[in-house]
Amino acid sequence: MSTEQTDDRTYLVVHNDEEQYSIWWAERELPAGWTAEGTQGSKDECLARIAEVWTDMRPRSLRERMDSAAA
Repeated sequence: MSTEQTDDRTYLVVHNDEEQYSIWWAERELPAGWTAEGTQGSKDECLARIAEVWTDMRPRSLRERMDSAAA
């Protein structure tokens, strides 16, 4: 007997002002501070998109501070 459940929900790739990414159920209203990135699909498809675009995990404000300190 398999305990694995099938997730047939549709997800969105979302991001916040700090350019941090997550997934969110497509049928739910987005939480405050988050914006849809444009990708919609299965959980695996959305997670693959995040892996493709979110290559630097540092929040945007930290990246900017570090870049200005290095200049």
